[in-house]
Amino acid sequence: MNPAKRAEMFRRWREANPSPTTELEYHSVFELLIAVILSAQATDKGVNKATAHLFPVANTPEAIYALGEDGLKDYIKTIGLFNSKAKNIMATCRILIDKHHSEVPQQREALEALPGVGRKTANVVLNTAFHQPTMAVDTHIFRVANRTGLAPGKNVLAVEKGLLKHIPREYLLDAHHWLILHGRYTCVARTPKCGQCIIADLCDFKEKTC
Repeated sequence: MNPAKRAEMFRRWREANPSPTTELEYHSVFELLIAVILSAQATDKGVNKATAHLFPVANTPEAIYALGEDGLKDYIKTIGLFNSKAKNIMATCRILIDKHHSEVPQQREALEALPGVGRKTANVVLNTAFHQPTMAVDTHIFRVANRTGLAPGKNVLAVEKGLLKHIPREYLLDAHHWLILHGRYTCVARTPKCGQCIIADLCDFKEKTC
């Protein structure tokens, strides 16, 4: 795919949605971090239902740590892998209290040192909370990047590097959200909605459904 096509894709996405953001509901950087940890192999809708009960009760490292692991599980037991997530969140809260003055760090290395926080989660927090031009490649972005020809790659890191290299800088900050939303609602896994797609004429996918 040539640079002109890539630029036009993002121009159209920006025109259709000038201020894209995550569908996770949060009111602080710490709440975002917890929501993203919970969202692994879970839907944003399911996470939002759980945090709607959790955050009014506990939305700081100290408050969640005070709940205890079993207490936290009561709030997140509807979410997949809640046992391991509860354990990681408790450990993360302890580290934030002891090493970061209860603040979420803005450095990738410090974020990835937190239990339950991998590269993708760190990228989401860096991009959404701290406005850094990172690219959190989930299953939606991986699919869109490969299917459209935007930045093909055999693994997540290859796609991340390709997107960071090829996306025009003026679109890079919001690109993560546009790509996720496109993959979640239009370029879906089984039967992409090519007839409703605003970039269908730019896409390299050979098996378009329109």
